[in-house]
Amino acid sequence: MKPKAVKKSATKYILIALAVLFIAVMLAVPLATVLVYALRQGWDTFAAAIVDPYAIKALKLTLTAAGTTVVLNTFFGVFASWAITKFRFRGKQILTTLIDIPFAISPVIAGLVFIYVFGRIGWAYPFLQAHDIKIVFAVPGIILATIFVTFPFISRELIPLMQSSGTDEEEAAALMGAGGLRIYRKITFPHVKWGLLYGIILCTARAVGEFGAVSVVSGHLRGKTNTLPLHIEILFSEFHLTASFAVSSILVAMTVVILVLRNIVEYRVKREERSH
Repeated sequence: MKPKAVKKSATKYILIALAVLFIAVMLAVPLATVLVYALRQGWDTFAAAIVDPYAIKALKLTLTAAGTTVVLNTFFGVFASWAITKFRFRGKQILTTLIDIPFAISPVIAGLVFIYVFGRIGWAYPFLQAHDIKIVFAVPGIILATIFVTFPFISRELIPLMQSSGTDEEEAAALMGAGGLRIYRKITFPHVKWGLLYGIILCTARAVGEFGAVSVVSGHLRGKTNTLPLHIEILFSEFHLTASFAVSSILVAMTVVILVLRNIVEYRVKREERSH
């Protein structure tokens, strides 16, 4: 074997070893630790923490907030990416920049923004109070905060795909008399369907695990406004360590499911690319 080939092969295996070591230290070991601590006092203690009424309510709120967020962000992401890539209009660059704002600021700041808008010191509070509408320290505030921190995920997956596909097919269909929704359904959507699903999966993962913005607007009302991450934080701060790790295992299980779905999507995308 030539010296250059030997050097290249050694570099490859060193990089692989470093990547595996990093993944083991940063991901595998922490996840394994969660499961070990969750089960260290036996199945009965683990089950008691899982079926605790507060844990169940926190799980339901998490799923409700994540589900609502994904539906609304999908709606926004599809139409925003469609408008940005297929149409010309003033302010397109501003809209693109605004979509990236949640990536640029801390989730805690996002939560504070909602406090200053909808809270007691906010400019919208007199109107909300007059109409008996509660947003901050209530479920609507949690959903709004989750939407804010996750809404770029779907549009940012779709925009590059739509840009790469161009507009020739859509323009030809429009010249033949096809309507906008029909064009999207028959021409645009087939090109971006896997990207859309991938964005939905990423949005779901981020929404389920959101802590910072939700923590600010929730008020930490146990059984009412605590999502699963907030419930875990409270258990840990109260030194119910086994219970906190047991409930954390729910998030771990949800994460594993999301990762499996993501890998399935990636596999389908690669298979379609090879077939073409």
